[in-house]
Amino acid sequence: MTTSQAPERGAPNFSARASTRTISVNGVRFAYRRLGPGGGVPVVLLQHLGGNLDEWDPRVVDGIAAWRQVITFDNRGVGASEGSTPESVGEMARDAIAFIRALGFDRVDLVGFALGGFVAQAIALREPELVRKMVLAATGPAGGAGIAKINGVAARQFAKAALTFRHPKRYLFFTQSAAGRRAAREFLGRLKERKAGRDKAVSLKTTSAHLKAARAWGLQNPDDLSRITHPVLVVGGENDSVVPVSNSVDLDRRLPDSELELYPDAGHGGIFQHHDAFVAKALKFLEE
Repeated sequence: MTTSQAPERGAPNFSARASTRTISVNGVRFAYRRLGPGGGVPVVLLQHLGGNLDEWDPRVVDGIAAWRQVITFDNRGVGASEGSTPESVGEMARDAIAFIRALGFDRVDLVGFALGGFVAQAIALREPELVRKMVLAATGPAGGAGIAKINGVAARQFAKAALTFRHPKRYLFFTQSAAGRRAAREFLGRLKERKAGRDKAVSLKTTSAHLKAARAWGLQNPDDLSRITHPVLVVGGENDSVVPVSNSVDLDRRLPDSELELYPDAGHGGIFQHHDAFVAKALKFLEE
């Protein structure tokens, strides 16, 4: 593969047909999917607040899986995974580490989106030897600007969606420009491509736990990010209303070995709106 080029559009549609597997981790069954070629350092995807296996953009997952082994999973209490959803990022990181270890991996690349980016940072701080590289998308550091206000932001956007009879992600993930509205329609359409074997819906209890964990992350004291010496790609949308883009800039400033990529006229779901550019950049970063 030439790392500067994105996968061809003819790449297999892994997301639509990947089987959902389970594995017991400390007596709790976790649901996951394994996509792409075997071998090498796997890429583990860490999902956003209230998201399950089916809410990863197929263009992002399949684009990476065309070249790398990809693992997507429901953390404890999410979707089809058993157990009670933790109310702290630290506990979520602990569970993710146990899941990764249970699969037999001792070295992984992490792609953390939003809440998943919080978890990725906690994993790198807790068990740095487990991580090779990280991609942190639409996320921020502990104590980051505006993160503690996520409950209010989510409530306003859900109310707006209800009043306009639209999907909440139209407002949570995308701008309301013509390009943003078009990207939202296309993204929501892609999420329906998988017809059989879909994941269990995320419960209100899980969403509530995620909101509490995200708010607590925004209120806690900042971590010493100089301890994260791994190469990190930080990605954000310039118009993110959920996790303000200043957090992406702050991460890039504080991490010792990072690079920053910002997408114009893009919101919280910038990596989905600009999926071709994101996949090409992420693969180049992970392979170089």
